[in-house]
Amino acid sequence: MKTSPVTSKILLSISALAAGACAVFAFSPFNYWPLVLPSLLGLYALLDKATPSQAAWRGFGYAMGLFLPGLWWIHVSMTEFGGIILPVAFVLLALLSAYLALYPALACWVFARFFGGRHWSRWLLAFPALWLVADWLRGWVMTGFPWLWFGYTQIDGPLKGFAPVLGVQGITLALLLASSALWMVWKSRSPFWLLLPAALVAGGHSMMQIDWVTRGEPVKVALVQGNIAQSLKWDPEALAPTVRTYQDLSRENQDADIIVWPESAIPALEQQMGPYLENLDKAMKVNETGLLAGIIHYDQEQQRFYNTVLGMGVQDADGKESYFYNHPNRYNKYHLLPIGEFVPFEDLLRPIAPFFNLPMSSFSPGDAIQPNLIAKGLKFAAAICYEIIFPEEVRRNVTPETDFLLTVSNDAWFGTSIGPWQHMQIARMRALELARPLLRATNTGITVVTEIDGSIIGQIPQFEAAVLRSEVRPAHGETPYLRFGNWPLYGLTALLLVLALALRPKAHPWAGER
Repeated sequence: MKTSPVTSKILLSISALAAGACAVFAFSPFNYWPLVLPSLLGLYALLDKATPSQAAWRGFGYAMGLFLPGLWWIHVSMTEFGGIILPVAFVLLALLSAYLALYPALACWVFARFFGGRHWSRWLLAFPALWLVADWLRGWVMTGFPWLWFGYTQIDGPLKGFAPVLGVQGITLALLLASSALWMVWKSRSPFWLLLPAALVAGGHSMMQIDWVTRGEPVKVALVQGNIAQSLKWDPEALAPTVRTYQDLSRENQDADIIVWPESAIPALEQQMGPYLENLDKAMKVNETGLLAGIIHYDQEQQRFYNTVLGMGVQDADGKESYFYNHPNRYNKYHLLPIGEFVPFEDLLRPIAPFFNLPMSSFSPGDAIQPNLIAKGLKFAAAICYEIIFPEEVRRNVTPETDFLLTVSNDAWFGTSIGPWQHMQIARMRALELARPLLRATNTGITVVTEIDGSIIGQIPQFEAAVLRSEVRPAHGETPYLRFGNWPLYGLTALLLVLALALRPKAHPWAGER
């Protein structure tokens, strides 16, 4: 019984959505990392004999299947804190997902338009390169949104060893190559192509055995999770109880070398908290403790707000430096979150709904490259919340002398959703790429400390006021990714495309080519 063209198109569209949705379960908190492979194989089956227009539509459907459920957690900030009803939030998220899906759709169109035929290079060279280009464009255009890159799924998988060499997208490339090889086994009925996945797994394992950095003596750290409800975060009457919560939790842990408070743990302007901060600085020094704490800074001369992390207490190794207003031991967030921290076209959007007028949504960006924060003589490369998802921006603030990665966040905006888990997974990848221990302090969780390979050595439950105590050794030196960034992978991607174009006229049936 033949199906009608309309029915076939509907079934293919549903198949594309299902294949994309399958990949969501490869990410945290599900962590079924092997599911990336069947997800991609489903996409390959949809693209195999598709025309350019069919390939674009199926690639778009696949990406919608990935992005809409994978990013559904964003609706929590819209509905619970932004005054938007659920149906409208769904429409807005569908529009966001559709925009993000345009990049994979374009990659699939180019793939079908310029790399047809039955040659192995179509799958093993052209498609991986085009997918990477689409990912990079999605992570750069209009400030970028590089969320749900497939490489993140492998933070606990066998391909993670590529990250210190080529970054997270090096893992994505390895996944694409492995999937393409498995597809070639199916198409050519030859087990020869299994050598490639085996080689990739062996290569990833070998690179994990390399000591890219040297390690220092253990440092005692205490990461404070205040668990302040988002509804109280910017309530002036809640300021004193909030600050008291962090003080009380810290007082019990002042034997630590470093105490970390999360993003905007002090929900007030720095200039208004001057006497308090000076006394806090002195109290930390009495116990020979360094403190890193989030606060809001207002530059009166430029009339700009900054999302800031301050270094206080014992700063330099000798403990001689003291806090004073506008002192230089600070980090100002560079990559701001659209809508949450700045509103594009604000004159048009702010009157529409409370969602476009959230508290503290008028920040200015700090410098792209800033000195490391100093606490007790140790150097911390900082990233505040959202900006940890931009690997190159984090990388350029890390030097061979940097001791730790530090990220502070407030994921209370997203409640009990999967968003904070995906966010934490991304942060762990930065540790692996740069071979630095990661300290991640958040308001409501997930607060973690990781080793240089991204493995978690300490974690506390979400939605509890608690302190994570751990001992972690600082690291010094350079991974290849820290030294060269994405340039080797850019070159490799360009090479794949050139080779695919060069081999394209020589396409032969599967039986005649390996």
